[in-house]
Amino acid sequence: MLKISIPVDAKTRSCLCRTVFPAASLILVVFFIGTSVLVPDHKQSELQALTRSEAVGSFSNLNSTCNCQERPQGGGETLRQGKEPERPQETKTLPQSKDQEMLQGRQASAEIKEQEMLQGNEKLPQSKDQERPRESETLPQRNDQENPQATETLPESIVHSNNLNSANCQDREMPQRSETLPQGIIQKTSNLQMRPLWGNVAMRKPNEKANLFAAAVGVKQKVLVNKMVTKFLSSSFTVMLFHYDDAVDEWREFDWNSNVVHVSAHNQTKWWFAKRFMHPDIVAEYDYVFLWDEDIGVDTFDPLRYLSIVSSEGLEISQPALDVGKSEIHQFLVPKLSNGRISWFCRRIYKPGSCERNNTSPPCTGWVEMMAPVFSRDAWRCVWYMIQNDLIHAWGLDYRLGYCAQGDRTQKMGVVDAEYVVHHGKPTLGESKDSTPPRPFNPREFNPRVEVRRQSWNEYKTFKQRWAKAAEEDKCWIDPYNDDPHRK
Repeated sequence: MLKISIPVDAKTRSCLCRTVFPAASLILVVFFIGTSVLVPDHKQSELQALTRSEAVGSFSNLNSTCNCQERPQGGGETLRQGKEPERPQETKTLPQSKDQEMLQGRQASAEIKEQEMLQGNEKLPQSKDQERPRESETLPQRNDQENPQATETLPESIVHSNNLNSANCQDREMPQRSETLPQGIIQKTSNLQMRPLWGNVAMRKPNEKANLFAAAVGVKQKVLVNKMVTKFLSSSFTVMLFHYDDAVDEWREFDWNSNVVHVSAHNQTKWWFAKRFMHPDIVAEYDYVFLWDEDIGVDTFDPLRYLSIVSSEGLEISQPALDVGKSEIHQFLVPKLSNGRISWFCRRIYKPGSCERNNTSPPCTGWVEMMAPVFSRDAWRCVWYMIQNDLIHAWGLDYRLGYCAQGDRTQKMGVVDAEYVVHHGKPTLGESKDSTPPRPFNPREFNPRVEVRRQSWNEYKTFKQRWAKAAEEDKCWIDPYNDDPHRK
């Protein structure tokens, strides 16, 4: 027991009573009052914090532990029921304020409503960006539809564009060795359209098709070449001339000279030129490619009407028929029909001694001659790969063109009878530049034309050997035309 001794001295006792005791009494009063007020508020805030954490934990547990695949058909049996949550043991003895009672009441009503929705096979409401059609619930969502975390404040178009670039960078197709360039600056194809040094470029008319006419020419066939170039330019063709005699300036007398593309290389064939200057990516903008000899007469030929027939009939590789009375005929496949009969095209011909009734191999069907072939864009891409870099005369290629017909060669190749030309048979490749007429054949004298023919025949045999070897070594290739007598 605490004992307090008071001094006997009256003066000292009077000082204690006036100052010390009142101050001590005031301190005790303040202490007891503060304790009675602050402690319940502290306990009340602690209780509210515990109650909130319990409510949040209950909802998080519901979302994290609920498995849609394990949910019974009745719905809601595996989810927690809307019972009043148990309070922690350390808070059961504490008094509850009115705010706590209101909080618990709202929580209980929310859980009851949730339980009723689950029992009625209803789903919890989703936000707009989470709603999906009922028929797409079993399908995976696209990655570009999901916004990354911490991007809710950004415009959706910006977020999606960034995702698209980052997700598809490895999947986009880029030309080889162009990976260091931005994709939008790459132009994969080209054309042979000439451009002015200044001013506007002459644009094609709407729906106007682009087509290419190319020919290997010499000055000795000026008259025939002039007619061909004039007719094809008037039909909105791009024209390219291959000069095998180095004589380019001699063509300046024609008005169209500056409107065509000139390529010069001494004593080279049109197949040599085509392999080097008509790559499929260069001519990819042209619907059809005409690759003709220089000695073709076109007085009765209409290029646009010819193309309308080829397009309507679906011919990928074709040629115009030949005027029998004026042309040099190598195969009885291509003469124009006579006796009053008119046909748009003929896919099957009769060649005595070789084309029997059931023979569908070239040259009976699926075959055109090499003096005036016409190729579609897709067919030319295939043919260009088949042209051998060193076999410049391309003999034997005509028997293989059917492999590039983009389908059945008996249906995709043909001779257009309604549009015919004249094959004059006046090749001058390999001859001297002077205008002296050729001398009669003499086996003891050197004859350039004979040597050209001999080289052509040797290249034909070489091409057949290469084809046979390639077909044998390529175990993945299946020959669709096993009836081809020239495959070996």
